[in-house]
Amino acid sequence: MIAGVRRQLIPAIVAFLAFTVLVGLLYPLAITGIAQVAFSSQADGSLVKHGSKVVGSSLIGQDFSAPEYFHPRPSSAGDGYDAMSSSASNLGPSNPEFLRGVRERIRQYRAENSLAPSQEIPADAVTGSGSGLDPMISPENARLQARRVADARGISLDEVMALVSANTSGRSLGFLGEPGVNVLELNLALDKQA
Repeated sequence: MIAGVRRQLIPAIVAFLAFTVLVGLLYPLAITGIAQVAFSSQADGSLVKHGSKVVGSSLIGQDFSAPEYFHPRPSSAGDGYDAMSSSASNLGPSNPEFLRGVRERIRQYRAENSLAPSQEIPADAVTGSGSGLDPMISPENARLQARRVADARGISLDEVMALVSANTSGRSLGFLGEPGVNVLELNLALDKQA
């Protein structure tokens, strides 16, 4: 009986160790190596540098609140833009708390951008994304913020609008998603021009 158990146990242990090394070590190392060679920027987190200093990732939104910068979408991640606590608010569109928050954000957005009460506000300006860390805003949102940014920086609206256009990306593969403006990259372009 012990010989039978040993006959089954030894191959099971050998198979376990072989698959652990193959699938737990060699496969991840091979995939990491291929990613570093073929897609090094993406594999490292799509890091954005300002000079030699890493200032963020093009995939993760950051909070900008100064008037001379474009502002991102609202965030419910932790205390706001906390990458360790990525999440949405989980409040539905008929939830009174959600509706109060949206009304307050609309009021604040109109005030800080000097917009008329009849001006339509893009949804992404007053609602958060599913992750709470969306790095993109809609081109419409960026255009509505452009006057405030131009005035705060003392530059022409045309200069700011040119940067918005230069930093607007189209749909993925030409048909997926919506055009967007990466807030971090646009704000860095503004700083670079100054």
